[in-house]
Amino acid sequence: MPRLDIDAIPPSNRTGYPQPFDAAVEGRWWRRLAPAGGLTQMGASHVVLKPGAWSSQRHWHRDEDELLVMISGEAVLVEDGGRTVIRAGDVCAWPKGAENGHHLINESEADCVFVAISAGDANGSGSYPDIDMTFDARGYHHKDGRPYPAQRPG
Repeated sequence: MPRLDIDAIPPSNRTGYPQPFDAAVEGRWWRRLAPAGGLTQMGASHVVLKPGAWSSQRHWHRDEDELLVMISGEAVLVEDGGRTVIRAGDVCAWPKGAENGHHLINESEADCVFVAISAGDANGSGSYPDIDMTFDARGYHHKDGRPYPAQRPG
C-alpha cells in the first residue's frame, strides 16, 4: 500500500468559478490525493480552509456521491436545512442526485482541514441553489443555459 506524502503534493487555490463567485474560495487550498495515488475511479482532495474561506459555492451533484471527513479545526456546514458546526472527526455524506445544496464556511480564527472524496461521473452536472449558476462537463452556465465567459487560467 503506497503511503502518500501530502507535503510533496503541490497545493493550489485555483478555481474555475467565474467572477464574482471565485472570491469566496480564495482561501481554499487543496491537494489532489487521488491522482497522486494513481486512483482513477474516484476523487479525493486534502483541503485547508483559511479563516473566512468557503469550500465552494453551495452546490449539489446529479451524478457524483460526496463524502467529507473533518481532520482538524471546525467549519460551519450550510445545507438547505440550516447550519451545523462540523468538527474534527465528523463525517458528512451527500448521495448523488440529492438536491441538498451544501458547502463549508470557516467562521473560526484558525485553519480547518478536511478530506473530500467523490465517486461517480466527475463530468456530471449539478446546480448552485443560491446563485445563477449550474455546471456540467462543458463548464459553468447561467440557469437559463447561457455559458459564463471562459475564465483566466489560475
